[in-house]
Amino acid sequence: MDDLKAQRHRRLISAMGNAGIDVLAIAANPWRSDYLRYAIDVTVVEGTAIALVERDGGTRLLLESPAEAERLGGEWTRSPPAHAAEILGSFKAKRIALAPRHCLPYALARGPHRESMVTATAMLDRLMLYKLPAEAEAVKSAAVLADEGYRVFCDAARVGRAEYELVADVEAFFRSRGCPENFMILGSGGVEVRGMHPPGERRIARGDLVTTELTPCPDGYYAQICRTLVVGEPTEAQRRAFSVYLEALEAGVAAVRPGAAMGDVARAENEVFRRRGLGDYVSSEYTRVRGHGIGLYVDGPAVLEDVTLVLEPDMTLIVHPNTYHPEVGYMVLGDSVRVTADGCEVLCRTPRELICVAA
Repeated sequence: MDDLKAQRHRRLISAMGNAGIDVLAIAANPWRSDYLRYAIDVTVVEGTAIALVERDGGTRLLLESPAEAERLGGEWTRSPPAHAAEILGSFKAKRIALAPRHCLPYALARGPHRESMVTATAMLDRLMLYKLPAEAEAVKSAAVLADEGYRVFCDAARVGRAEYELVADVEAFFRSRGCPENFMILGSGGVEVRGMHPPGERRIARGDLVTTELTPCPDGYYAQICRTLVVGEPTEAQRRAFSVYLEALEAGVAAVRPGAAMGDVARAENEVFRRRGLGDYVSSEYTRVRGHGIGLYVDGPAVLEDVTLVLEPDMTLIVHPNTYHPEVGYMVLGDSVRVTADGCEVLCRTPRELICVAA
């Protein structure tokens, strides 16, 4: 991991040189620390953080939380964005870039020096999506563990059990395998379920659809699997609905190849729903994304029709046409993949089926 950290940093400094960037300001918070993690191998758990990476110098880490400053060895300041803006204002002859766009604090994004700054989000997105050989193997190992964890999830999904008990079983399994980190959301019920959420008190019932997005991080890199199971025998409506998701996933995976844009993958998935008269359900009213990069976290941009980032070999992402279906409720289906020279390698091995567990 230390060697991978050094390799990532060298790639970042090289990319800054190619783009003519002298100083890169990277913003982070507890929800989105992946850009910071890529640059300096730091994940914050409290407060705002700003890293100032100089191409020909060192790195300063400004932290809002005194506890985080002590833990990470950074500089504590009441307002990292304001302090960063002040420091950047002193770099008169240097070209400054900001990233990532979606979590830039106002003091930086709309500060007094904004006219002289450029955005580096696209540059970092491309760096993060691409995986060095050792990184790609780490994602592949995480996908193996995701498959194993999903089998534990299936065994845990029994009538009468609470949602939090399903998650507890999966977490216990992952930790027994030396994996302390896992992003996981789920849903249970029927047509009233419009999305997934953290585990709650609701208890599993016969006929429920039980969905999960399961994302272990065993060695610093995540992989994700999305599946839907039904408690008992599936209804004809559930089988019919699932066939749409299966066709959409297969179409999306088939679209993953070098030279294709993220938007091409999303469009391939969405067109399946449109042909089935379900076009309304691929809108932002019912779903968020059709996939996203995967690795250090949600690497790079989402898989959406207007995203133009071009795929290259050794990029890793998950394809998942997860959305609401008006007949049966929210359903999910998704696999992590690695872009290859002529297509992609599917990293998840769990069958793409509407999985049934005993009621």
